[in-house]
Amino acid sequence: MTQTNPKIDPRVWLLPTLLVMAWSGYQPKDAFTWFLEVAPVLIALPLLLLSGRSFPLTSLAYGLLTLHGVILMIGGHYTYAEMPLFNWLRDSFDLARNHYDRLGHVAQGFIPAIVTREILLRRSPLKPGKWLFFLTTCVCLALSAFYEMLEWWVAVASGDAAVAFLATQGDVWDTQWDMFLALCGALCSQLLLGRWHDRQLANLNQGTK
Repeated sequence: MTQTNPKIDPRVWLLPTLLVMAWSGYQPKDAFTWFLEVAPVLIALPLLLLSGRSFPLTSLAYGLLTLHGVILMIGGHYTYAEMPLFNWLRDSFDLARNHYDRLGHVAQGFIPAIVTREILLRRSPLKPGKWLFFLTTCVCLALSAFYEMLEWWVAVASGDAAVAFLATQGDVWDTQWDMFLALCGALCSQLLLGRWHDRQLANLNQGTK
């Protein structure tokens, strides 16, 4: 008998997310920056809980989304320019800046790529292949570009209060780097995790029949 996966309940990931959220929100470095950074988690979490029964995702997608939330909440607590571990890396290796925000933007492509891929495979006629790869990459780039515009709008609206949220650290090419790293993340995610994701989708589909 072929073993299949039951529907994955997103509440499995709720406790670790809430624990990190509680830590992140306790005396953050800057309350306004904390809210801006964790806002995607505050929006996504109820949506995932509400859709958990009607449209359950694969465990890979839920796990990656949890990881992405953790990255955002850590960045919100310290601000991206002051994450202690990456400050240590900067000082130890004589780097020009704290690179935690670079990690965040790689994740901004790497993790949404799997979620986008899953939605396209399950809700469109697309099959695994070149068009799926291309369109998933395009969606991730669009999300990254929209986030950069969002940062711009917040900066215009709030002025100096958004400096920590932008985390440019004096780099005039920061926006371009952010989108390029999201692109690299989206490409790597599909290349590294595509087959694993396909297997999980096949098991999920069998379990819902």
